[in-house]
Amino acid sequence: MQGTIAESELDILETIHRSTEPVRQRDLAHAIGLSLGMTNTILKRLVTKGCLSLLKVNSRNIKYVVSPKGVEQIARRSYRYLRRTIGHIVRYKAAMDHFIGDVMGRGCTELVLVGRSDLAFLLEQACSTRRLRFRAVDAAPRVEESRAGHVLIVYSELKPPPRDRGRRAEVVYLAELLSALPREHGRLPQ
Repeated sequence: MQGTIAESELDILETIHRSTEPVRQRDLAHAIGLSLGMTNTILKRLVTKGCLSLLKVNSRNIKYVVSPKGVEQIARRSYRYLRRTIGHIVRYKAAMDHFIGDVMGRGCTELVLVGRSDLAFLLEQACSTRRLRFRAVDAAPRVEESRAGHVLIVYSELKPPPRDRGRRAEVVYLAELLSALPREHGRLPQ
């Protein structure tokens, strides 16, 4: 196969591959967010690279078909995305395990996650592993003064932080915890 496949080329291949009906160049351009001229250029490039085939429907219309080479390129992109996602999960899990160990060392006996989070399962698993009580709630709980030193409230990355910072429990923001992760930690082998 000639050259490498650019992201815009992969976007076009995936759009054609997922489509159940013939796709017009104008529709592709709109779906991908490119000009009609650029879309035409990319389609020609994909045909040249052997990722796309043209079938003549009639004297005025053609149909684009993703070739086996094109499907292979789509699969490679999906594999790269999956590896990157797994790498993030490994890093997030390690950071959460470390974080839970740290808060338990300070006497925390319960962690309350406020708001929904795509990463709640990792936080819950880290708590379970260390036998720290975990609760997920939609709104911040009231914490009695006698338990204040034992409860940690974590606001999810999807939940806006509260304006009232006068809570008696320790408050942490999941987004801040994750943004502090070192980039090289938990990297998967190439």
